[in-house]
Amino acid sequence: MSNPESAEARSTPETRESSEVNEPSESFDALLKEYESAHARRPEESGAQIEGTVLSITSEWVFVDIGFKIEGALPIAARESLEPGDRVLVSIKGRNEDGYYALTRFKVAQPKDWATLEKAFEEKTAIPGRVTAVVKGGLRVDIGVPAFMPASRSGARDAAEMERLVEQEIVCRITKLDTATEDVVVDRRIVVEEEARATRERRYSEVVEGEVVSGTVRSIADYGAFIDLGGVDGLLHVAEISWARVNRPSDVLEVGQPVEVKVLKIDAEKQRISLGMKQLQPHPWDGVPERFQLGQRVTGVVTRVADFGAFVELEPAVEGLIHVSEMAWGKKVRKVSDMVKPRETVEAVILGIDAAERRMSLGLKQAFGDPWKEAARNLRAGIQVEGPIISFTKFGAFLQIADGVEGMIHISEISAEKRLNHPSDALRVGELVKAQVLSVDADKRQIRLSIKRLVPTGLDEFLAEHEAGDVVTGRLLDKSGELARVELGDGILAHCRIKAGAEEKGDATAAGAADLSALSSMLQERWKGSSKAGAPARELLKAGQIRSFRIAKIDAETKKIELELV
Repeated sequence: MSNPESAEARSTPETRESSEVNEPSESFDALLKEYESAHARRPEESGAQIEGTVLSITSEWVFVDIGFKIEGALPIAARESLEPGDRVLVSIKGRNEDGYYALTRFKVAQPKDWATLEKAFEEKTAIPGRVTAVVKGGLRVDIGVPAFMPASRSGARDAAEMERLVEQEIVCRITKLDTATEDVVVDRRIVVEEEARATRERRYSEVVEGEVVSGTVRSIADYGAFIDLGGVDGLLHVAEISWARVNRPSDVLEVGQPVEVKVLKIDAEKQRISLGMKQLQPHPWDGVPERFQLGQRVTGVVTRVADFGAFVELEPAVEGLIHVSEMAWGKKVRKVSDMVKPRETVEAVILGIDAAERRMSLGLKQAFGDPWKEAARNLRAGIQVEGPIISFTKFGAFLQIADGVEGMIHISEISAEKRLNHPSDALRVGELVKAQVLSVDADKRQIRLSIKRLVPTGLDEFLAEHEAGDVVTGRLLDKSGELARVELGDGILAHCRIKAGAEEKGDATAAGAADLSALSSMLQERWKGSSKAGAPARELLKAGQIRSFRIAKIDAETKKIELELV
C-alpha cells in the first residue's frame, strides 16, 4: 500500500504543473480527492486513541500536535484543565471545515441507530453529541437522535456558560432511554467529573516530592491558598508562604496569580499535596552569625508572649526569646504580660545564639544596666541604707535597697530587745525600715544587713560621752598573759594591756569588798561621775576586782575600747 504522506512529500510545484499540462482533462475534483486521500486517517488509526501535545488554545479551539502534518483541533468545550504542553489522549473523527483533524477526547463514535443507543445506555459508555439549543430547563443535544440534557447535568456553572455550549461538541452519557416515546436524557456532568478525576490521578502520579512546579492560585482561605498544578490541587499553608510572618494569605496572594512552589509532602493515602513558597527563598537565619553578636544591644517587636517568656522579632523570620528570668533584676516576674505586650517595641541584649537550631536568647533586664555594679561601688560595711521589706523567709527578711538590689536581715539582727520566732513578729511586708550594712559580696550578689545595730545601746552612749584620756572604773573579768578583759558597764567591754610591774597598783577601796550584784549600777555612776581615783594600794590583779583605768584608744566605727591601768 502506498504511503500518501510520502507521495505528498515527493510532489513538487514543478511536477504538479507538468501533470496539469500533460493531463489537461484532470479536474479540480480529482485533485481535491487526491489531497484528501493523502491526508486521510490511516486505517489502523481509525477509532483508536492517540497521544498528542497541546500546542495552543484559542477562544474556540484547542490545537493538538498528533504527529501528522496537520494539527488536530478539539472544541474549546473539551478543554477542561488542559494547558499548552500537556499530553492528551484523543481520537480522530475526521476533518473539520478549516482542514484540521477533528478530535475528540474519548474513543467513541456517534450512534447511528436505536440499537446502538440501547447498547450505550446499558453499558453506560460515553457518546459524542452536539448541543443544538438552550431550552427550558436545560439543553437540546443531537446524539444521532434528539436528546434532552437537564441544566443541572450540563456541567455549566451559569446560564451564560450554557449559552456558550450551543453548537459545541460534547461527550455525554445516556441516563434515560425510552424507544417507544423516543425520550432520551443525557448527562455531561458525570463525564466531565470522571475526566477531571482521571486527570487528577494522572497529574498526581506525575508530581514528585521535592520538585519545583508552576501553578496558579485557585482559591484563598484564612489558613492558606489552593494552587492548581494542572489538574490537581496542592495546599500552600500560610506558614509556608514566606519566611516573614504572614497574617493573611490574601495580603500577598490573589486568585489567578501564577506562582512557583516546591512540593513539600505527598500524602498518598489521602492524595494531598503540601506546597511551600518560602523554601525557594534564602533563609534569613543563614547570615545571622555575621549580623548579630553576643552582648549586642538590639531592638525588636514582641510577636507573642507565653508563660515562660516573650518572642521578639529582630528581622523578618529572625526571632529571639526573652526568658521570664531575664526580664527584671530584682522582683520575680509572675506574668510576662506585666513586663511586655504583643506589638510592643523593646530593647534587649543578645545573650546567646544557636545558628544551627535557629535560636537566640535575649535579655531585657541587661538593657537596663546591672544595678549590682553601682551597688558594689557605693555600698560598704557600716553605712546606713533604707528601703521596704519585700519578703520573708524563716531565717530573715529581705529589704530592697535599689531596683534589683536586695539585702538580707538575719532574724538575729532584727531586734536586740527580744528573741523572735519569725521575722514577721517584728516586721511587715512593705514597711519602710533603716538598716546597717554588715557586709557586701558582689560576686555572690549578697548583702547582709542589721536593724538592731542602729538602735542606740549603752556602748553607743559610752562612746558618745567619753574620749581617749578619760579615767573610768571597771571590773576585771579575766586575764590572759598581758591582755585582760574589762567590763565598764552593762554590755560595755574593753581590753587592757597589763605592763610588767603594774599589777601591784590597785584601788584600796575596792579590795574584795564591792557588792558585785550592784556592779553595773556602781560602774555606771562611777564613769559618769568623778574620774578621780582614790589612793592606790598595792595588790595583785585578779578576776572580780574593781579597778581604775585610763582610756588609751576609742574606735567609734568598730566600737572598740583599749584601756591601761592607772
